[in-house]
Amino acid sequence: MNVFVKICGVSDEAGLAAAVEAGADAVGFVFHAASPRNLAPGRAAALAARLPGGVLAVAVTCHPSQGDVDRVLEAFHPDAWQSDAPDFDAIRLPPTVRRLPVLRGPAAQAPAGGRVLFDAPESGRGARADWHAASELARRTQLILGGGLDAANVAAAMAAVRPFGVDVSSGVESAPGLKDPARIRAFVSAARAGVLA
Repeated sequence: MNVFVKICGVSDEAGLAAAVEAGADAVGFVFHAASPRNLAPGRAAALAARLPGGVLAVAVTCHPSQGDVDRVLEAFHPDAWQSDAPDFDAIRLPPTVRRLPVLRGPAAQAPAGGRVLFDAPESGRGARADWHAASELARRTQLILGGGLDAANVAAAMAAVRPFGVDVSSGVESAPGLKDPARIRAFVSAARAGVLA
């Protein structure tokens, strides 16, 4: 079975097309004003409308208020919502939207069998996640590994962690917030080649 691959922080047509053509399983659209990848919900909706069936559109947030959530949902209808795990205690989502809680660090606790994203202490900065802690969690959950991945290290990360999937943002950029189609293709290719039997 192929590793699940998510390309996060896509903000233009070229990045979206490269992710789809490379065979990504999910594309993340960021709604966080401090991020260079931040999008207006209408812009994200226009990009997501180009996704073929089977490629998930993921809303990516950081400690949103319910007002923030509602503003996004007025224009953008994601398949999944990604945010730090505690954030989900304070927000309401439509029942059709899957939750993708983000866990960080060695003390992270994950529900058995659930799907989670394990990331570095700060997302989108190129910092590497704790692979040892991730490997422990990957034994009992569908763990998607993020944090500092790129085409050069994703195979090693997969060998060390044995995740369900991998997630990349800054590792496929030529500048903060600017996705590089060639780097996207290289990352997906390296992730697929790194699948363990």
